[in-house]
Amino acid sequence: MTDVRSIVVIGGGIIGLATARALLRADRSRTVTVVEKEDQVGQHQSTHNSGVLHAGLYYKPGSLKADFAVRGIRAMTAYCRENAIAHEICGKLVVAADASELPRLRTLLERGTANGLTGLRWLSHAEVAEVEPNVRAVAAVHVPEEGIVDYGHVVRTLAQEIERLGGSVRTSAGVRAIDRDGSGWRITTDAGEMQARGLINCAGLYSDRIARMAGENPPARIVPFRGEYFFLRPERRTLIRNLVYPVPDPEFPFLGVHFTRTVHGEVEAGPNAVLAMSREGYRHRDISVRDLYEALAFSGLRRFIARYPRQTIAELQRSLSKTMFCRSLQRLVPSIEERDLVPGIRGVRAQALNADGSMVEDFLVVARPNAVHLLNAPSPGATASLVIGEAVASRLDVS
Repeated sequence: MTDVRSIVVIGGGIIGLATARALLRADRSRTVTVVEKEDQVGQHQSTHNSGVLHAGLYYKPGSLKADFAVRGIRAMTAYCRENAIAHEICGKLVVAADASELPRLRTLLERGTANGLTGLRWLSHAEVAEVEPNVRAVAAVHVPEEGIVDYGHVVRTLAQEIERLGGSVRTSAGVRAIDRDGSGWRITTDAGEMQARGLINCAGLYSDRIARMAGENPPARIVPFRGEYFFLRPERRTLIRNLVYPVPDPEFPFLGVHFTRTVHGEVEAGPNAVLAMSREGYRHRDISVRDLYEALAFSGLRRFIARYPRQTIAELQRSLSKTMFCRSLQRLVPSIEERDLVPGIRGVRAQALNADGSMVEDFLVVARPNAVHLLNAPSPGATASLVIGEAVASRLDVS
């Protein structure tokens, strides 16, 4: 008979690790195992991102995103302090580049206030120039609680903590099959077979496939979008002091290109958002026939493109043309030039789409007897990972 205390968490990214940590902190008698297909933890979305600590300015009040962001950034900064992880609460500006964006900027200020952010300030053109002298803006909202962090260090620290709490993290253990085994599960991995009473799916880019392996019919499909960044040349990093974001386009569900300083001293510019031809398609030439076929055959993607044709073309142009990418950045920082940009990081976002072409905007969790599937974990996923992990762990019922 399967041990009722045994739980397998699939996915060794920041949320999977945070979930395993939450399980062990709630009950040290549990046998908790994290399985990760890569040879190290946190090799995909957890570390291929801008490294920003998001405070919850953008999210609809009352949504899981808003709740997780506000509580999550405070939990994450406390965790970083306790574990000597590099981070800084440096603040962010969300800027209106012209007067047409002012109503949307005021809406963001109202949302952030409703979500419980503290210290939000409306800045005039002159006040923006004092904070970020190279940024063009008619006005901005200053978000003092936002910051930057080394998520790679966070991931490694979480894995070490799991081991100290009595759990285990198995790498090079990609999941090949999941079968019901009486009241529990039999999970076949590259590292061998294991049995568990409880199963938690935090597989990120592969969460829908893992759910189907476990007998689920996921309500949404993961479609991979690649985000490409540039770094500013070292001698031009002074163009940006901290974090500078545009007012989001209400007609397109991505934040748009922005500037972020990192804890390692770089300044990132980006990202765009283009369909990746592989769920791990960090480069244009990374192609998976299976992944590409599944994406293009999915009605939700075709309807998404039909809904946003102008934006889809613009994002693709930015991906193929450094000149176009630079022009987008010049809307925020007019003095930036193409020669100031050098290749930076690239990440792939696991975006859940509905069959009607709409994006799943909030976190999506499906809970069944002895199983929980986290099927969408958008930004602020990394920032709020500790809080998300607690929420996911609390949904597992192995009685």
